[in-house]
Amino acid sequence: MVKAIRVIVLFGLLLTALIACGSAKEANLDADDDGSQVELKSDQTLVISLEGNKTTGYTWEVAEVDEGVLRQVGEVEFEPEDTGNVGVGGVQILRFEAVNSGQTSLDLVYHRSWEDEKPLKTFSVQVVVP
Repeated sequence: MVKAIRVIVLFGLLLTALIACGSAKEANLDADDDGSQVELKSDQTLVISLEGNKTTGYTWEVAEVDEGVLRQVGEVEFEPEDTGNVGVGGVQILRFEAVNSGQTSLDLVYHRSWEDEKPLKTFSVQVVVP
């Protein structure tokens, strides 16, 4: 019985350590971080979560970034609000990885890509990769 408890405690500690290590691999930003500066380690992924509603045709896209410093990884992901209704808004998630040391402005726009109108929303951060 004591041996089983020790195994469970050790497993819990190991799981906690793995979760802590995993969270350090991501730098998470949201709308509150607009206009800020973030330092991104070379092994970190920058994850930006912004409100959006893809059923309206609007989406977040990169307007400006130095791809020699920072590169988008994958497509924009969408997590709808958990209301059970169709067509609701949610969060659009963009992921980026550092490719070289340097500094870049990362500017995002929330717009309909087929329209030549001013973006509905913008988001900008300065990213520094030492």
